[in-house]
Amino acid sequence: MNFIAAIQQRWVSADTMVCVGLDPYPERFPSHLKNHPDGIFEFNKAIIDATQDLVCCYKPQFAHFAALDALDSLKRTIAYIKNTYPDVPVILDSKRGDIGSTASMYAKEAFDIYQADAVTVNPYMGIDTIAPFTHYQDKGVIVLCRTSNPGAAELQNQRIDQTPLYQVVAGLAADQWNDAGNILLVVGATADEEMRQIRALTGDMPFLVPGIGAQGGDLAAVIAAGMDSTGNGLIINSSRAILYASEGADFAQAARQETELLVQACRQEQRRILANR
Repeated sequence: MNFIAAIQQRWVSADTMVCVGLDPYPERFPSHLKNHPDGIFEFNKAIIDATQDLVCCYKPQFAHFAALDALDSLKRTIAYIKNTYPDVPVILDSKRGDIGSTASMYAKEAFDIYQADAVTVNPYMGIDTIAPFTHYQDKGVIVLCRTSNPGAAELQNQRIDQTPLYQVVAGLAADQWNDAGNILLVVGATADEEMRQIRALTGDMPFLVPGIGAQGGDLAAVIAAGMDSTGNGLIINSSRAILYASEGADFAQAARQETELLVQACRQEQRRILANR
């Protein structure tokens, strides 16, 4: 089963569009894990065990592990998910963006070394960046399109022949780059009007949606703008708001409660919109 099919299955079987981002900040771990020699993996494992039935996928952020010299913990975290909860896919959020042999090595890193099911990719260098990843036809290639950061519009809303750059990227990703049918887009929760336009351009292509939670994206507006024709279509990520809902011994239980609240809010909005279609 390829990545997009696995996500579509989770949308239905678990009735959830929520993705939990795994961004370790050891200084925010509960006291018993802060100085633990295997604290990062143990923290992730507890979060995963507490939330696995509520998510459509997990998204470990590469830099948060690399900067802590914890790439072995990253590899073990992904392996744990795949071995223990094999129906839950994993996105490696590394935002790679190079060409030629380097891009091929980044694809090998994500898919062969870390065994991720999908990876985020920066398309600034065009098809030469994208192709080495889409070559892995059972994997997902998640292309940055309209991101959630405050400075995104500075480049992404620039116009090329009157068309905003994010729409140019969306069109290329949906058509010229997508021969294997395994491309998705990153569309941030803080850009719901742009999301509406991108959805109109790309049909039912799935979107990874960062920016809910700590970045303040409007969940109702996002679902209204981005829901696809099936009533799903979104991978709504939350990281810090879930991971650090509590910094005490009850951190995993608090993470589950926060995830449940987000899942319930998504379902409520989905059903309200579908009822009015």
